[in-house]
Amino acid sequence: MAGRINDDDVKAVRDAVPIDSVVSEYLQLRNAGGGNLKGLCPFHDEKSPSFQVSPSKGLFHCFGCQEGGDTIAFVRKIDHLSFSEAVERLAARAGITLRYEEGGYNPSHQRGERIRLVEAHKIAAQFYTEQLETGAEAEIGRTFLAERGFDQAAAQHFSVGYSPAGWDHLTRFLRGKGFSDKELVLSGLSQEGRRGPIDRFRGRLMWPIRDISGDVVGFGARKLRDDDNGPKYLNTPETAIYKKSQVLYGIDLAKKEIAKSSRAVVVEGYTDVMACHLAGVTTAIATCGTAFGGEHIKILRRLLMDNGSAKVIFTFDGDAAGQKAALRAFEDDQKFAAETFIAIAPDGMDPCELRLAKGDEAVRELAEPRNQLFEFAIRHLVKNYDLETPVGRAAALDEAAPIVARIKNSASQHEVAVQLAGLLGILDTQFVVKRVSQLARWARERGGGGPGGPGDAGRGPGQGRSQSRPAPPYDTQRPAAHPSGPALNLRSPTHRTERELLKLALQHPELVSPAFDAYGADEFTAPPYAAVRQAIAEAGGAEQGVPDAPAYLARVRDAAPDDTVRAMVTELAVEAVHSRTVDETYAGVQLVQVRLRAVDRRIREVQGTFARLGAHGDPEQLAAVQSELWVLQQYAQSLRNRGADAL
Repeated sequence: MAGRINDDDVKAVRDAVPIDSVVSEYLQLRNAGGGNLKGLCPFHDEKSPSFQVSPSKGLFHCFGCQEGGDTIAFVRKIDHLSFSEAVERLAARAGITLRYEEGGYNPSHQRGERIRLVEAHKIAAQFYTEQLETGAEAEIGRTFLAERGFDQAAAQHFSVGYSPAGWDHLTRFLRGKGFSDKELVLSGLSQEGRRGPIDRFRGRLMWPIRDISGDVVGFGARKLRDDDNGPKYLNTPETAIYKKSQVLYGIDLAKKEIAKSSRAVVVEGYTDVMACHLAGVTTAIATCGTAFGGEHIKILRRLLMDNGSAKVIFTFDGDAAGQKAALRAFEDDQKFAAETFIAIAPDGMDPCELRLAKGDEAVRELAEPRNQLFEFAIRHLVKNYDLETPVGRAAALDEAAPIVARIKNSASQHEVAVQLAGLLGILDTQFVVKRVSQLARWARERGGGGPGGPGDAGRGPGQGRSQSRPAPPYDTQRPAAHPSGPALNLRSPTHRTERELLKLALQHPELVSPAFDAYGADEFTAPPYAAVRQAIAEAGGAEQGVPDAPAYLARVRDAAPDDTVRAMVTELAVEAVHSRTVDETYAGVQLVQVRLRAVDRRIREVQGTFARLGAHGDPEQLAAVQSELWVLQQYAQSLRNRGADAL
């Protein structure tokens, strides 16, 4: 068993790797105000950004699905890693050597499975590129690339490599690097042979497939020889790190430009991605041996931020297979907020062929959006009907109208509805326009089937699927973060003020210390807030956050009694304070309000005691109660005066 990672090293990893730099590898982040960043949550589908990152605190929180935590928690969640694996991955990124207790330094073969598989792929990619650059056998691969317009610099830019034709060249090489046969088979780099593991890829041109963070997780291998009886393209099998429906070739190179330009170009193959990037279309990506689908859309949506002006351009071959692929892509069109377009090169050439035949400018011209995907789908659909007959025109309208109703821009929707009437030969244009508008209205009333899309637009009112929606950050009635308490009611001034004070104690401890640390948990009426107050106390108090905020927040989260309270701590540490000016005056008002309400509650309790004792109670006890009541009333008045002065 591997030893436990030293606590100081875990802290060093948290401090060394900024959370925003890690999160931005998976989704586009934009300014959310107050020093925070926001983006579309990678852990659940949503239309508008509810996922926030606080770089200064090293925390993230989604106000929709309630996922939250620090940098380590984010990496664990998004890449399905154990705690140790996530720390090891971030440590490697930061160049930190970890120390392990209860057994000393952790040798390489003891490290987490995912880390090991990624490391094996990294070494394999280097092995393959060296073979392509220097191996005599790889001349066939270099020739293949040259014939398609790719020189050595292009091959190096995309880390293209070559797998030797022998049975176990890579297997023996990786064994020499300390990898076990089991790890090599689990990685998909080797497969079981009659006498042990052998190379899965042999005598092929190799493209490393990277995830969005840049780690090599698989390979695409192209056949080069006629005596190779395998398929033209052979990809890594499904493994713990490679899921073909969840990776896009070239996404590591294209993600920044996709986010910057709000545009993505989807092509069909590895050489097409290379051709596009070399021609200046640096937003090009491709699927890896599978059709473009829902998981791929999620990746692009997080980069495009569901910007209404974003564009996704699909390039397909002009043959029957290309048209089929385009229609499959259109089936998922409503899952985008972006507009989708189709581009087919002249003579049915793919981008690689087009670059060879007509140069870089022709590739750039191809990637300019012109024909919207829904137009292609409509024309393809309509040609299947006999438009010379009323029955044929009516049937075509029934099929095409829901497609037009999916168009997100209402002006464009109306214009295309008019075009549809002309295409079908229906003279009553307004009938077609009204039919489309009716379908679109029904879809909106149901809440839509995707970002800006109506879902099954052909259904009538009441026939659509129900849509579950995540709770917004400030629901007026939210489930309590602690099961023993009532629901938080943010319409309650008391709960709102308690929440603001706790946010200040977590985010700006210097503004409320040391006064806050004298407040008891019983001064917070909402049980979740009382639990957070207790966690702050057990972490040493808000005063501990003044010199080192990230370490303080980590201690508070560690002191939380369970995950629900821990999630509430993260939420309060990330949520914006409700004031344009966050200063000592604002903090003072919140301190006074929470204390004043606590004193007022105590006054009511004492008044009740006094009333119960009545005129016939013990004189000494009555005097004590009356004295306490007088002191509390004087204190309450001084608090009101202090609050008035602060305002």
